[in-house]
Amino acid sequence: MLRQALTVSPIFPIRPKHHKRFCRLCSPSIPVNAFSQLKGAMYMRHLGMVLSASMQQTSMVMPRKKRKVVEHICLLKTKEDLGDEEEKDMLDYLYTTQYQMRGIVAISLGRIADSNVENYTHAVYMRFQTKEDLAKFYENPFYLGVLNDHVMPYCHGLMNVDYESEVEDDILPIFRKGEEFNFGLEFVLLIAFVESAYGVLAEGALASLDKLTEQFPSLIVQSTQGPNFNSGSQEYTHGVVTRFRSVEAFEIFVASQEYEDIFVSKLQPLTKKMLPIHFSVDPVGTELM
Repeated sequence: MLRQALTVSPIFPIRPKHHKRFCRLCSPSIPVNAFSQLKGAMYMRHLGMVLSASMQQTSMVMPRKKRKVVEHICLLKTKEDLGDEEEKDMLDYLYTTQYQMRGIVAISLGRIADSNVENYTHAVYMRFQTKEDLAKFYENPFYLGVLNDHVMPYCHGLMNVDYESEVEDDILPIFRKGEEFNFGLEFVLLIAFVESAYGVLAEGALASLDKLTEQFPSLIVQSTQGPNFNSGSQEYTHGVVTRFRSVEAFEIFVASQEYEDIFVSKLQPLTKKMLPIHFSVDPVGTELM
């Protein structure tokens, strides 16, 4: 439910529109040497302090027990003439599905911050405890009614990506509860690996990205990743969802040399295409309703 030649052009996350500083990760047309020149000494000093502090904090964290979870990503292409009330109606009904059916343990959704190559306008993220819970969700009459009556009348396109991942085996991380999850920025990265990279190469590239996200707890609340098992939507082979503590934390991370190195040297050579999108998450009780 809810293409491109093997020659890959750099696709990086785009900064929110209000931010006036650019980097190669956010503007693919800027060459590497120009990207380096744009980083001022003061900014890099600040970035180094933040990353160093994060690494020191991570080095003291002991390994913890993990539990499997199932992540569901739905991207929507809404009509150009979508009004504010129609948008609110659509998002309200999608958000309240968690109260009308069993299985949904976490949800976030919103308007995608900037334009993207696929022209998706809104994103919905949900977490389930098992694949069986997700399968029941897709067939639930209430959810099908929400799609038919409150989503598809406003949309002309929809794509789903589902994957299984692991999180810390504790109530707050599993259910994405607590103050850390009440606000921030949701970053979704969809990846289409070339067929020759399936298996060890793709897993190695994603493992490098996962290891990097774990090094920066001062910037990142949680990150999951995994291969897409949605048989009806195989345009992208893998998904990654990362919750940042703030817009500023997201900007610092994607501007870092460490992230650029992994993106350029590990991911990009193995992919047909990538779709990075992000949206803001407001405190519960003010986002919708």
